[in-house]
Amino acid sequence: MEIGLFTEFQCPPGMDEARAFDESLAQMTAAEDLGFDAVWLAELHFQKDRSVLSSPLVVAAAIAARTRRVKIGIAVQVLPLSHPLRLAEDVATVDHLSKGRLDFGVGRSGLPGHYQGFNVSYSQSRERFQETLEILIKAWTQDRFTYEGKYFQFRDVCVMPKPYQKPYPPLRVAATTQETYPMVGRMGLPIFIAVRTTSMSDLKRFIVGYHEGWRQAGHPGRGEVALIVPVYVADTDRRAREEPEASTMHFFRSVAEALAKGGTQREDAARLGRMSYDEILGELAIYGTPESVTERLLELREALGHTTLSVWMNVGGRIPHERVLGSMRRFAERVIPRLA
Repeated sequence: MEIGLFTEFQCPPGMDEARAFDESLAQMTAAEDLGFDAVWLAELHFQKDRSVLSSPLVVAAAIAARTRRVKIGIAVQVLPLSHPLRLAEDVATVDHLSKGRLDFGVGRSGLPGHYQGFNVSYSQSRERFQETLEILIKAWTQDRFTYEGKYFQFRDVCVMPKPYQKPYPPLRVAATTQETYPMVGRMGLPIFIAVRTTSMSDLKRFIVGYHEGWRQAGHPGRGEVALIVPVYVADTDRRAREEPEASTMHFFRSVAEALAKGGTQREDAARLGRMSYDEILGELAIYGTPESVTERLLELREALGHTTLSVWMNVGGRIPHERVLGSMRRFAERVIPRLA
């Protein structure tokens, strides 16, 4: 199983932006040194006191220059907010700079605030996503192409460079709502799922729809599942519970507020807003000693069948840098060997 580290390039209140970049880049290079297989980058916009990671492909290029082995994944690029030809060029460029270490996760984002800031209607997100994905694949695989869509029209364009990996970097499609799972399965692409606004219990139910959609579309074999899950590892259960508590609760309360403002996922917002820390630890995070974290991750792998695992070590972005590095080190030394 491929094991990676997910990050948002956190920038909590009181931290200047230069330090935010320095600390997260240090965690990326530490991940390679510790033996992680991949690092995964979010895309977040207009998130003051949360993140500076608005340009994940730019950051991916910087990581490529600082590392030699680790894969660099995007988790995920919000396709409806991008110009498809510019995005095709940027992805292919980073693929070359990394010598084929780029994995490209794509999605629509569950936060309507991203769209409002760019003056794009969230109601258009599904159609824009489909058009952008179609154009990307044409740009990477055809010497020249013409496209006539609802939102984009191009005439006899030749996009350069073509990707380093052929025909293009591995694609993964994010699913955040139950109805998206069968759609991704029908597309015949690997699925990206996350323990964030969706509980572990719901993921176990929803993933069935992905595999059903895959089979119904006649795709051979079994679709690949990639998972992001909050993880924190400490020497004792008490430390594992207490050290990330304030940051974790801040994150889920903030997400609940953002979803409520967007008006599209009010039930999820209400549920997250009233969850206790104990409930979050049971359904939305895996915190504990190396032994207890290993046990829960093995149980989750048995239920979901994922082949790619990415651990998020700083939910809420307010866990001090040194503690994040300590959790990464304990995970690498005492959990990863037991997951192999």
